[in-house]
Amino acid sequence: MKRRRPLIAIDGPSGVGKSTVAMALADKLGFRYINTGAMYRALALAADEAGVDVADNDALKRFCASVKMGFDSTKGALIINGKDFSADVKTQKAGRLASVLSANPSIRELLVSFQRSLGKDGSIVMEGRDIGTVVFPDAELKIFLDASHEVRAERRHLELKGERETRADVSAEIKERDRRDTERKESPLKMAEDAVRIDTSELGIIDVVEKALDCARKAGLVDK
Repeated sequence: MKRRRPLIAIDGPSGVGKSTVAMALADKLGFRYINTGAMYRALALAADEAGVDVADNDALKRFCASVKMGFDSTKGALIINGKDFSADVKTQKAGRLASVLSANPSIRELLVSFQRSLGKDGSIVMEGRDIGTVVFPDAELKIFLDASHEVRAERRHLELKGERETRADVSAEIKERDRRDTERKESPLKMAEDAVRIDTSELGIIDVVEKALDCARKAGLVDK
């Protein structure tokens, strides 16, 4: 069934500015914004809080069968068993747990289905790592944001200034997450063949948002 309104998929690795760009683009277009990476982080924190080993496939399968999820559209937050984990999804702990948990087939099946239900009517900018390749391969516009490893590590380190993480630790963690994301069997991180790639290494947020908006114009999703 064709969506009533268009959907924009924004993918890319960590540290490329996906969230900031996707939120700004959604605001300019009057679309809803959905961060799927935050969903994996929230679910990872919920599993950890429940005493589930995020590396245990069988335990995660049981967890997925029992978990109840909802979505707070006002906050843009995934609610898990009645709890909002959004305050902690940007922590290094959440990132580490999610990097392992996100490779699990049961987790991906659960969240991909949930994400599709949220985006079925369109008018959404959805960001993540597999939106244009797996969740919505029929998205009206696909954008892949990228940047050099050095730039991404520096941005992430600045983002985590409240946590005691050295730049070297952050760099190593990003390399490991990149490896997991690109090598995992389920929905690996890769650019869709029909996506527009934007390198954000030497661009400010305003410039990246304008490039993304220009892509939307060219795709006929916004007035010229």
